[in-house]
Amino acid sequence: MAPRARVRAPELIGKGGWLNTGGNDLTLADLRGRVVILDFWTFCCVNCLHVLDELRELEEKHRDTVVIIGVHSPKFVHEAEHQAVVDAVERYEVHHPVLDDPDLATWKQYAVRAWPTLVVIDPEGYVVAQHAGEGHAHALEKLVEELEATHTAKGTLRRGDGPYVAPEPVATELRFPGKALFLPAGISGAGTSGAGTFLVSDTTRHALVELAEDGETVLRRIGTGERGFTDGGPDRARFSEPQGLALLPDGTVVVADTVNHALRSFDPATGEVGTLAGTGRQWWQGSPTSGPAREVNLSSPWDVAWWADRLWIAMAGVHQLWTYDPSAGTVEAAAGTTNEGLVDGPAADAWFAQPSGLAATEDRLWIADSETSAVRWVERDGEGFAIRTAVGTGLFDFGHRDGPAGQALLQHPLGVTALPDGSVAVSDTYNHALRRYDPDTDEVSTLATDLREPSGAVLVDGDIVVVESARHRLTRLRLPEEAVRVESVAHRTQRTATDIAPGTLRLDVVFRAPAGQKLDERYGPSTRLIVSSSPPELLLDGAGTGTDLGRDLVLAEGVTDGVLHVSAMAASCDDDPANEYPACHVHQQDWGVPVRVTADGADRLPLLLAGLDEG
Repeated sequence: MAPRARVRAPELIGKGGWLNTGGNDLTLADLRGRVVILDFWTFCCVNCLHVLDELRELEEKHRDTVVIIGVHSPKFVHEAEHQAVVDAVERYEVHHPVLDDPDLATWKQYAVRAWPTLVVIDPEGYVVAQHAGEGHAHALEKLVEELEATHTAKGTLRRGDGPYVAPEPVATELRFPGKALFLPAGISGAGTSGAGTFLVSDTTRHALVELAEDGETVLRRIGTGERGFTDGGPDRARFSEPQGLALLPDGTVVVADTVNHALRSFDPATGEVGTLAGTGRQWWQGSPTSGPAREVNLSSPWDVAWWADRLWIAMAGVHQLWTYDPSAGTVEAAAGTTNEGLVDGPAADAWFAQPSGLAATEDRLWIADSETSAVRWVERDGEGFAIRTAVGTGLFDFGHRDGPAGQALLQHPLGVTALPDGSVAVSDTYNHALRRYDPDTDEVSTLATDLREPSGAVLVDGDIVVVESARHRLTRLRLPEEAVRVESVAHRTQRTATDIAPGTLRLDVVFRAPAGQKLDERYGPSTRLIVSSSPPELLLDGAGTGTDLGRDLVLAEGVTDGVLHVSAMAASCDDDPANEYPACHVHQQDWGVPVRVTADGADRLPLLLAGLDEG
């Protein structure tokens, strides 16, 4: 067999320019001699945020040989705004250069198909690996070590400081706050009196902040402000990008400590912080989905709300809703299959896409399902629960359109707030607006515009107090009697469709176990593949779940375009017979591949989970 041709890495191009470089533009020639890892990401994508956290240790350990370049490749229109990228780079503490590529120019050059995707370029400028999805940190570590050894021997490795230049810090009381909770008078130990206070998750500064009733005056800070996972008093506790807040019946505040994959407790009277649920480790496929709360892994809990005698958790990282029972001290998955999309029905069969906001009424739990730009709800259904959708159609349609809910459009909402008349206010984050859905009329309207990335809101004395995340403040608004009129705008995620031939399409998910590892077959198949399509009629055969990473898909006649939804998982373990308990690693990714059926299209669709396609 002939050796595989080496592929020279295409140049890095982005109309938005470079961030975190001190104003300098970078080229691959500038990076020659270093191991370069391109991280194709977009800031709406929770899987991309997981990868940012996975890369932190690698980035620090190999700082003198490895340069990580974030290639920001937007899905939503708002994400193509340069200032929004600037904000996201600070918000998520991205400590490496970032190329702002609003037109997906570099994405196309590298034939990327999914967020997130990692591409490794060796010191001589050749592509040596591509990985899609999460769970590749260990494989990257091994590959980097191999490249360091190889290119040290060849004399082609260059060590030294990288091109990262930290931006100047900005002084504000809050920095990209996530959610807010109103604490009634008498519940706080901050020494206040009057109408009550606001507790705010100061997400980027890894802390909670209590504000006076004016929403501006800082009464106390809870947490050191440094990323970590530590219980204790206000001056000792540590969080990692906390988001949602909820008040339990006993007066305890629950904090969705998102990047710690945990639920934390906060006592407003004493200021003490504890841990209620989570281990600090991220949930992966195959992990327990119920059990003692401190022994079960969670995945990026984004919001929490008390409803139906339990605490509900918007588990954004796995596209599910979970619950926490404080009396039993247990957690369990309550809704969602972990597949990403919009499917209603019995709770166990529903699909979500990064649920990020929750709000309870007597008979419904409202959900901001961000990646589908949807508002949905949970309702009781006999002995169980069911999921319904009020606004939204799926992963690829979004915009700003009022009117009948069936045609209305949102853009990546992160928050919902129950209003006294039974309607729900929607923090329509990427439209910079506050929207309203009225279930009585089944209509959507706009309550306010010119808000900057609103991520949540609370109702206080007839006013609504909005968390303006990208303006680093709370903003109090009067609920208007009439809606604001906004010109309708509709969008669809713009990605080039893949031309495929009619008839039978071979789908191959490419996975190569990292060096020193093998597929973990000790407890059965170590791989899983789930395939579906939009519309469902696109596939005559081949949809469903299996254990092989390849299968034949049969396309129906008469359906000329659609989206193939592919979810793949592979587990690999260290290949050392002497080690009775080898370390194991899970690699997983979801793809939504737009396709167009044409006579001269391809009859094979390769998707890279890890490695390079040699088919």
